Amino acid sequence: MESAPSPVTSAAAGVDITAGDEAVDRIKAAVASTTIPGVLGGIGGFGGLFELDLARFSNPVLVAATDGVGTKIEIAKLTGRYDSIGIDLVAMCVDDLVCVGATPLFMLDYVAVESVDPSHIEAIVTGVADGCRQAGCALLGGEIAEHGGLMHAGDFDVAGFAVGVVSKGTELGPDRVEPGDVLIGLHSPGLRSNGYTLARHVLLERAGLDLGEQIDDETTLADELLRPSVIYAPGVLEAKSASAGGLHAAAHITGGGLAGNLFRALPATARAVVDLSDVEVPSIFGVIERLGPVEPDEMARVFNLGIGMVLAVAPTSAQVVMAALEAHGVTAQQIGHVEEGERGVVVR
Repeated sequence: MESAPSPVTSAAAGVDITAGDEAVDRIKAAVASTTIPGVLGGIGGFGGLFELDLARFSNPVLVAATDGVGTKIEIAKLTGRYDSIGIDLVAMCVDDLVCVGATPLFMLDYVAVESVDPSHIEAIVTGVADGCRQAGCALLGGEIAEHGGLMHAGDFDVAGFAVGVVSKGTELGPDRVEPGDVLIGLHSPGLRSNGYTLARHVLLERAGLDLGEQIDDETTLADELLRPSVIYAPGVLEAKSASAGGLHAAAHITGGGLAGNLFRALPATARAVVDLSDVEVPSIFGVIERLGPVEPDEMARVFNLGIGMVLAVAPTSAQVVMAALEAHGVTAQQIGHVEEGERGVVVR
């Protein structure tokens, strides 16, 4: 007689519940460190609870955003450095929220992996928690999904979901932008989380550079490509408050570059005129352009080129806005103005 087959376990099939439980235990302290007023309970429930402070926000409107970090995760995978991409994840979400003038309240994260490595999960979620503390929001919950058989060994992806609130009537947006507004550019020291497919193709595949290669006296290529995104939201919110209505709109410069995203912050009857001649472009962009080679127009369409966000501000509020940004460690400078005309962006 044939012997009976041995019992099958979930771990043998590709999902290690024990490793997942260990990963959750490892991240509890990081998640707890993001607790802010309004958070009810801790992780482990079927849903996160948040009590909205109606005394703080009159006529509250909830604002939601979702994003990932794109193929920047491939750099984390190649280097085994997972501690900063969580910051990028928060930045991509909350800096979209603040373009509507919303205060971030909480984040949810989703980490999909081929198999759970508790130390990798811990590093990723610790980064998310770091980003949440920088943004002033809570990490309210999340999910670790093990996709054995659907992903290759070592593969993973991350996504984030942010919810914020703005008092109705105080939203930022195109309808508030006026001819004569000045444009203030917020400096970005690196790629943030956009354009990495082209950057990897040029630097790693076409030029054959090593991620450990020094690109200056203190920075390796890996350091540069894993540079965490600046989280602009707290500085922009302070600028909104300090300017008492003088901050009109904001554009987060992500995929599509400056022109593609600033266009979204303009009304139909105004155009933005931008002068980037005084903007200090981080050297990594010059390296990509030279080694590609990549045409200047393509560089501008794919990358932020040193400007991670643009604010449209009443001229009388420009100094107040820049002072508020500087107080939050965000370098800012005037890069143009808004004038009457057909909706569009002119870059000189």
